Amino acid sequence: MKVLVTGATGFVGRHLVAALLARGCNVRAVARNAETAQGMPWINNVEFIAADIHAADLDIHALTDGIDALAHLAWPGLPNYRALFHFEHNLMADYRFIKSAVEAGVQQVLVTGTCFEYGMQSGPLSESTEPQPSNPYGLAKHTLQLFLQNLQQEQPFTLQWARLFYLHGEGQNPNSLLAALDRAIDAGEPSFNMSAGEQLRDFLPIERAAGYLAAILQKTDFNGVINCASGQPVSVRALVEQRLRERDVSLHLNLGHYPYPTHEPLAFWAVTERLQQLLGEPQ
Repeated sequence: MKVLVTGATGFVGRHLVAALLARGCNVRAVARNAETAQGMPWINNVEFIAADIHAADLDIHALTDGIDALAHLAWPGLPNYRALFHFEHNLMADYRFIKSAVEAGVQQVLVTGTCFEYGMQSGPLSESTEPQPSNPYGLAKHTLQLFLQNLQQEQPFTLQWARLFYLHGEGQNPNSLLAALDRAIDAGEPSFNMSAGEQLRDFLPIERAAGYLAAILQKTDFNGVINCASGQPVSVRALVEQRLRERDVSLHLNLGHYPYPTHEPLAFWAVTERLQQLLGEPQ
């Protein structure tokens, strides 16, 4: 199986490329920055192309030649979820790119969606939960899914829409919670400022998430939406305390220093029955 991966040097992309290679797939990796790509451990094992997939002069036929599946991860502008850029630019640029790929002959497309498509709904969220996006990022992603579903009626192809929840690990945004905590530990800080930490979230190590995405791609008959998550609600405080135990350090947690974010509910997590059934994992 030959997979074209966009956003290959991003947080998810760099791990998905590694997971696909581990599964014996051939990978054509695409990213804008060739210098960043040269630092990837897999660079000598892939066909790398430095390109801006939104460029008007992109040769889509050359890019997709011989490709069995497209894994579309590229999405500029994160982690600013509330920027209008997401639907003013990314939405239509991504739609045009994916449509061009399908018209060029790509029969299978996996796109990473987001838990923010569910909006401010609380509790367990399944794929049958009606999306109610409440920020520009979630709105743009969900609208892209709807556009692509309509495209399927005119130009049939397999669409695998994988909604990611909270990922952590190597390459994560330096401003994310665990990255900030690691910096505080490394600097020998006596305390760490955070929220009260009672929010319940669905956290997943990036290596596992990449493995799930690679496995979904290899289920070539699967078409539809799928939550890519752990299915387990864990409090933010528990996640932080687990990291402290892993690193065998004692650090005072300044709980309540930051208010809870207003763009997400206090408690939500994924229902992962569809993922477990598809991949044959125990429920």
